[in-house]
Amino acid sequence: MARMQIVPLLEIVKESHHTTTYRFRADFGGAPGQFIMVWIPRQDELPMALSYLGPVKGITVRAYGDATKAFATFRPGDRIGVRGPYGNTFRLEGEKVLAVGGGTGMASMIAAIEAFAQQGATVTTAVGARSADEVLFVDRASASGEVHVATDDGSRGFNGFVPTLADRLLEKHKFDQIITCGPEKMMKIVVDTAVKRGIPVQASLERYMKCGIGICDACAFDDRLVCVDGPVFTGEQLAASEDFGKFRRDKSGRRVPA
Repeated sequence: MARMQIVPLLEIVKESHHTTTYRFRADFGGAPGQFIMVWIPRQDELPMALSYLGPVKGITVRAYGDATKAFATFRPGDRIGVRGPYGNTFRLEGEKVLAVGGGTGMASMIAAIEAFAQQGATVTTAVGARSADEVLFVDRASASGEVHVATDDGSRGFNGFVPTLADRLLEKHKFDQIITCGPEKMMKIVVDTAVKRGIPVQASLERYMKCGIGICDACAFDDRLVCVDGPVFTGEQLAASEDFGKFRRDKSGRRVPA
């Protein structure tokens, strides 16, 4: 098991009213799509996607529970614990790639978007959010290719949901790979569309997770574990899934509606 490192926060960037990026230096690797376990002192340990790779890494966190709300009060110089990285990665396959991100799902995809562009792929990104002030990483995605924005309230870009925007892009352009991350019901629509069109698709899933290394079984997904078999799954795997878009596990391990 990877050892935990206690690291000081170097930089904290407020991305939106509820989402913050934390930068820190740690001596482990990391690849697009992987996650780390982050210990928030006096609170909890939580899985978080690597939104920045390289020597100075980053995680982008939405404040939604007690631990992440406490994390939002941290300042540069405060210390956290990190261990990892864990999980599989986005496979960098395809020359014309469509990335479909919803909400903080962009945090899991942005490193992959940049990696695809760095190896010469043409990347088009469809970013969705509830409103203009919640859209994430448009500048970084724009540096890697064309970007289209969808907002639920119409305050920026396309007025509607991002799967609808993605479907319009698929009508106009040919893609040979789709990647997606966001709310699971959103990803279900994107994956179903990709499978129907015969386009390879990879989706990064989020599940309740305690250990990150396949011991606790909290992140059970069909007969797999998201922490070790994922978090990135293929369209073929998801098309055969009984859980995807329908069920997840609560903290007690019960299978409940998604």
